[in-house]
Amino acid sequence: MTRFFYAILIASLIVVGIPTNSRHVNASDCKDLKIIFARGSGEEQNTNKSYQAFKTSLEEKLKTTALSYDFVDLEYPAIAVTEDLFVALGAIFGGGSSYAFGDSVNMGINNLVSQINTSCEKTKFVLAGYSQGAIVVINSLNKLSSGKLIYAATFGDPKLYLPEGAGLFPAACRNQNLSNYRIYVPDCFAYSGLLGGTNPYQTESYIDKLGTWCNKMDIMCSSHFSISNHVSYVEDNLYEDAARIIFSKVAKFFDIKSNIASPHDTAILLDTTGSMGPMILKYKDETVRLATETLNAGGRVALFEYRDLDDPFKLVEHCNYESCTLEKFIKAIDNIEVTGGGDEPESLLSASLHVMRNLNWQRGATKSLVVLTDAGFLSPDRDGTTYRQVVEMSRKIDPVNFYIITEDYNEEKYLALAEDTDGKVVTNFDELSLLTDYIIERADSLPKVEVVETEFIKPTLEVHNVTRIADGSFKINLLSSTGKTLVILNDAVLGVTAENEFTITDIDTSRTNTLSLVPISDSGRGDAVIITLDQPLNEPEPELPILKAPNTGFKSEIML
Repeated sequence: MTRFFYAILIASLIVVGIPTNSRHVNASDCKDLKIIFARGSGEEQNTNKSYQAFKTSLEEKLKTTALSYDFVDLEYPAIAVTEDLFVALGAIFGGGSSYAFGDSVNMGINNLVSQINTSCEKTKFVLAGYSQGAIVVINSLNKLSSGKLIYAATFGDPKLYLPEGAGLFPAACRNQNLSNYRIYVPDCFAYSGLLGGTNPYQTESYIDKLGTWCNKMDIMCSSHFSISNHVSYVEDNLYEDAARIIFSKVAKFFDIKSNIASPHDTAILLDTTGSMGPMILKYKDETVRLATETLNAGGRVALFEYRDLDDPFKLVEHCNYESCTLEKFIKAIDNIEVTGGGDEPESLLSASLHVMRNLNWQRGATKSLVVLTDAGFLSPDRDGTTYRQVVEMSRKIDPVNFYIITEDYNEEKYLALAEDTDGKVVTNFDELSLLTDYIIERADSLPKVEVVETEFIKPTLEVHNVTRIADGSFKINLLSSTGKTLVILNDAVLGVTAENEFTITDIDTSRTNTLSLVPISDSGRGDAVIITLDQPLNEPEPELPILKAPNTGFKSEIML
């Protein structure tokens, strides 16, 4: 296998765009909106699943409006390396020669910019790009007037940059200092993409006009090493998630009053101790209205009751998201018996943790847990459930927003829980009516980040020396904390080495070369160390470079 190291892993998407010349714009071309998608390497134009999923998700919403619009899959034929080893590794999702990737990106940028700059004045644009297409999109923005764009979205960007992911225990892991463009990047250690980060990723003129999605363990943009996460944006409904956000931006820009309802999951948790009879009767009609409007909007409801575990009393499930109809919901509330109690605080923490863990929450839906109670809560609960466990489970799921309906003397007891789960405390009937409207109209996407308790130690790497050899080769001396280093020259993955010293030969020294060294481990990867090899000798262009270092074996995918 003559290109063993070169063939171990395909690193990114290679797409070549063909610039278009300036032309006269016909009136028929003057749509209100034009949506341009830059696909990934090896994907066939117009028929690829990424473009089709993105188009279908957004078009379902746009066709409810009177807007005129066009979808375009940016024209560029993909360059892919096809060796049998790729099939054996199950890693065919892109690749190319060392310099074709950069040429491809530049041609894609030229084509994209040309299409926008030669359009008629009234047309506004939405841009989206997957993997290499994401690089095309993000590098086009500084060549465009931000006034022409409503929104730009990137998916699986190999050059993603999130400064809040830097360090041993980053700010992102504490849900702090999140970048404005961070829409769905659950890995709080995500810092720079596999090919290094584009810094700055967002300029001031694109504040609230740019969003990025990086799947949980995507090798290209997270700190992990999963290839399957890089190719599952369609299956994981991330284009659908983006479509909701993009459509809301479009609707706001064109002042469209949309009747499209976002999906909702609403679980209602009733305290049924003896003192709750009058309160349940008082709020029953509004609770039924919340369930009715949730179901009418295409959402789902669930109903539970809880008391104090020492009553003794176990959580009761009356209906869940799969079984709860409006008829069943109303019948259950009518038949609930209130009894028991004694001491004031109840077992809300245990009950809410159980509800969150056991309901089948809908991905991408707005998630609400509505609690009706006249008492405080035990903390920790009698079974050991802690406040922190409940809040972290809420955040992990999406979050699940806690809405506490209680008496005014309990308000202070629940403010922290509502705030920590991005919910509200309601203490009178008028507020409850407003709360129903608020829950129904609220449209959240997937969580920006998953908060973590403990440190994840990223692999690290130090480069001690780079030596130029007379024949144009370069000797690299380094130290990796894991003993494995992924080596990328320009935009081509050369392979994985376990050596602290290796030589790269046959480099075209007539141009600047970029060497990316990425420490990797079974649990993930560290940040790339970027080295510029820029000593031109005007030598003839060689064949593809070969990494001369012993191979220790490399899995096509390393998962947690």
